Amino acid sequence: MKKALLTIGFLSLISFSLFAQPITISGRVVDGVGEPLSSASVTIKGTLRGTLTDSEGYYNINASRGDILIFSFVGFKAKEALVEDNPTINMTLDEQLDLGEVLVVGSRNKSRTVLETAVPIDVLDVSELLAESPQVNLNQLMNYVLPSFSSSPQIVADGTDHIDPASLRGLGPDQMLILINGKRRHTSALLNVNGTPGRGSVGTDLNAIPAAAIERIEVLRDGAAAQYGSDAIAGVINIVLKKETDNLDISVQTGAQTSANGNNFDGGVDGEDFQLNINRGLAIGDQGGFINVTGSINTRNRTSRSGEFTGEIFNGYNAIEWVAYQDGANLQTLQTDLASIQQYAAGVTHFSTDLKNSIAAASDIATVQALLSDSDGNPVDYSDAELEARGLDRGDFRMNIGQPEYREGKLFANFELPIGESTLYSFAGISNRRSVGFAFYRRPTQERAYTPLEINGFRPEGHTFVKDRSFAVGIRQNIAGWDTDLSTTIGANTFKFWAANSLNATLQGASPNLFDSWNTFFQQTTSNFDVTRNWPDTFAGLNVAFGAEYRIENYRILEGEEASWATYDIDGNVVADFNQLADSLKVVDFFGRPRVGGAQAFPGFSPSNAVDDYRQSFAGYVDFEFDFTDNFLVGTALRYENYSDFGSTLNFKLASRLSFNEAISVRASTSTGFRAPSLHQLNFSSISTQFDSEGIGQQVLTARNTSTVVQNLGVPQLKEETSLSVSGGFTLLLLDLGITLSVDGYYTGIEDRIVLTNQFSQDDFIANGDDDIASILEGARANKIQFFTNAIDTETMGIEAVASHQTNVLGNWRLTNDFAFSYSQTKRVGDINTSDLLADYEEIYFDGFSGVLLEEAIPQTKMNLATAISNRNWTFLLRNAYFGDVKEAETYEVNGVDVHPVYSGKVITDLSAIYRYSPQLSFTVGANNLLDIYPDRRPDDLTSGNQFIYSRRIAQFGSNGRYVFTKVTVGL
Repeated sequence: MKKALLTIGFLSLISFSLFAQPITISGRVVDGVGEPLSSASVTIKGTLRGTLTDSEGYYNINASRGDILIFSFVGFKAKEALVEDNPTINMTLDEQLDLGEVLVVGSRNKSRTVLETAVPIDVLDVSELLAESPQVNLNQLMNYVLPSFSSSPQIVADGTDHIDPASLRGLGPDQMLILINGKRRHTSALLNVNGTPGRGSVGTDLNAIPAAAIERIEVLRDGAAAQYGSDAIAGVINIVLKKETDNLDISVQTGAQTSANGNNFDGGVDGEDFQLNINRGLAIGDQGGFINVTGSINTRNRTSRSGEFTGEIFNGYNAIEWVAYQDGANLQTLQTDLASIQQYAAGVTHFSTDLKNSIAAASDIATVQALLSDSDGNPVDYSDAELEARGLDRGDFRMNIGQPEYREGKLFANFELPIGESTLYSFAGISNRRSVGFAFYRRPTQERAYTPLEINGFRPEGHTFVKDRSFAVGIRQNIAGWDTDLSTTIGANTFKFWAANSLNATLQGASPNLFDSWNTFFQQTTSNFDVTRNWPDTFAGLNVAFGAEYRIENYRILEGEEASWATYDIDGNVVADFNQLADSLKVVDFFGRPRVGGAQAFPGFSPSNAVDDYRQSFAGYVDFEFDFTDNFLVGTALRYENYSDFGSTLNFKLASRLSFNEAISVRASTSTGFRAPSLHQLNFSSISTQFDSEGIGQQVLTARNTSTVVQNLGVPQLKEETSLSVSGGFTLLLLDLGITLSVDGYYTGIEDRIVLTNQFSQDDFIANGDDDIASILEGARANKIQFFTNAIDTETMGIEAVASHQTNVLGNWRLTNDFAFSYSQTKRVGDINTSDLLADYEEIYFDGFSGVLLEEAIPQTKMNLATAISNRNWTFLLRNAYFGDVKEAETYEVNGVDVHPVYSGKVITDLSAIYRYSPQLSFTVGANNLLDIYPDRRPDDLTSGNQFIYSRRIAQFGSNGRYVFTKVTVGL
């Protein structure tokens, strides 16, 4: 018996060994018409081992008899095959709607697809979008494809010119969380403090990520703070990087604005751009390892859409200066030299004889000042006569209003390496962007100009260098049936700013024209440990996940050079308090108006503004998804988060989906959320001297919320914003007809939203009898003050619909129609949360200007309809995007009433054609805004002297007009 048992055991061992002996399986993966599928996934079911197909669809993988291979590819139905004796397994995958893709975001169930989620999710195939669309950066790609997403380039908005704010569902740029490969992305170092949409917020610089490095973008349109933490109030955008191997793809695109309004309404071409993308993928090992690297170079010239300036350019003293300038006189001493003024005034050809005689008879400078001023004491306008005398025209004094020019280089890499039952992964990115924006022209008649250095005034330029760095590393393992993921992600953004072609008027002739104004820096380090397990046989499926996150953040403001921020007296000494400076020591222009200190247009940060602050946070979460039946899903999540600077929060999410049949499902969710105040909002400060209409200097302070002056005003310290979100909708899936439809409604209530107040004035306090409040500002040596505070509550409600239809027509042509619609409305509700001391100043806490920026400056209604028809060699795309009405934040007077203009909605048409000469070579031509549509023009009263023809206070679709492009793509 013993020998028999040993013999049976020995034979069983031999049999098992033979059966489990690894063999190399090879084959080819193609689509329904026999075209190879490059980078299709081939994995061994129940393991982390797998590989990707090469550019011709071929693969090799080591497997054992009895293993099951899973073949999958984005946009196709996955299939399985049993490994038997045949070492060759070829596979044909059938195309399905993109909505069937397996997700990274929105669910921690690794097999969950868009069709199966309890919340609305969009999936964008970026490679397809880049091939077809005129847009080349992420913000604009999503702005034209996703109605719930809004982003529009800003103009003449200082730093905001160079990083486009973006929003989801009409909420703020900082209420939308960005992930890359499921890992939290750091935000920008720039705080948006100008009067444009997103004022007071910090967003993520999406344009630092090369679109050519991206496989797809997943957009979760639902509150998700209980799953992903702070910022995910409006939703989450997850960017999935490419995994392709054995490829070298090169694309070159060039284009320009060809608009009737180009070049300051003269027409023609401007805004020329060029983009070069190179993507290279290499397989590593034979278990599906890879490295995929993308390099991108972008250049773009500026555009300009300014009218001819109609305001005051020259005064009478400027006319005298011009005669002196031509004679080679010393202009720096001229304004105090009565004899020279009288000498050169006689040479001004357009002065009347009486005026010349009166100047010649003047006994002092004050008399000449009076002769060249009107009855209100303002300089008389001699612009038209002086323009003729100098051989200039008003066009020479235009602002540059349009997109800034820039040069940008980006490099991203994505890496995975299976090692046994583990997978090591990493991704990293570098982005450098140099750009040039512009500010208001400093005209000779203004005290902020200094004509002895710039006789015809000057137009300041803002030169920026935005540097972005990121690196992530992690390891995925299966431990006792649990999938684990341990990772660390480091990201940093630096925003460096120079003021060029500028000057510090209080330095007079000693002023430089280039200033190192400021440098801001933000770094975020996030470590995650995530654990997931799925039990397919518990109910109809049970997925359990839990994990922890630890995050460190650092925000810095570095001071600029002294001349960039300082005001000097006539002896060249830095003025500590302008209000206490004796009049005899003030630097003034000819008419006695005090000159402005700091670099014109872009003053720097002073030592008192410099900061280097850290904070840390810790979070833990649990997440359950119960498929009670094949048709009924319930998901829930709970997350605890603790911040070192304001305390802790606990948030939950509950979501469910019920399928009545294969075609119709309903879904709903509710969740709480939060957004921690950013380090930028907690630490930003600045002070500058501004002059009112009477030439009186005003010290304007943007104070830290924690500063003594703000605390003395009774303003509470910043705390987190909290939210409650509710959504519900249905999906209709008629897959046999190629039709999908989803409709979702939502509500998001946010309490204690953080805003940047308007300016509280010491003069207003005194006029209202609040001398005690005025004394607080006086103690801070400030005439005006603004600060960040949790001031308002808001409610946002909306509805979204997404429909898609795919079918074959005319034999081998594929017709795709995609329609999307979004309507959202945000309203402030309840009282403004003022401090007790400032209870009578609600309109300054949150005024009408800020209200419009928050509620109506971005389109409440957006929709698009895209139709694409394609075959093996051709693709034609026609897309119409509707951008709804927007309201101007500024007002003008109509019949004695201040009115916010409303600009009507517009339809923007894109058209493109792709010809694929071969699988390796394609050509694309097309246009964005084919019909050269512009926003409505501003009322004349709001154009700043015919300069801002189109509003800079809205985010609709921009004001550059038609863009045409051509692109060549080569695959090697």
